[in-house]
Amino acid sequence: MKTLLVAIGLLAATTTFSAYAAQPAKMVDTKAGRAMATQKGMALYTFDKDTKGKSNCDKDCLKKWPPFLAEAKTKAEGEWSLVKAADGKEMWAYEGKPLYTYAEDKKAGDMNGEGIGGVWHIAK
Repeated sequence: MKTLLVAIGLLAATTTFSAYAAQPAKMVDTKAGRAMATQKGMALYTFDKDTKGKSNCDKDCLKKWPPFLAEAKTKAEGEWSLVKAADGKEMWAYEGKPLYTYAEDKKAGDMNGEGIGGVWHIAK
């Protein structure tokens, strides 16, 4: 009986632990205030021409603004969702807004894409 209870406890703990997936991005302090970044610290951006749940950054656009790609078999949860990029790959969206990195950001903390064309903004 004791072994059975321990086994049930371990199963419950494992199930509970695996139900809470890690957030795909993190909040970081920047000179522009708190902003979203990848787990490696690269700034994330939103594009004003996107609509909720849809990326409007075409294949040429994606060369300069790579999508914040989701790993295979990733599941959306809460305010995090998945949308298809123009290349067909799954990318992360926060509250329906697709997220991108910027090709000219070379190291963690760079935010060179902020305000470009008046339509690219740091995700907050």
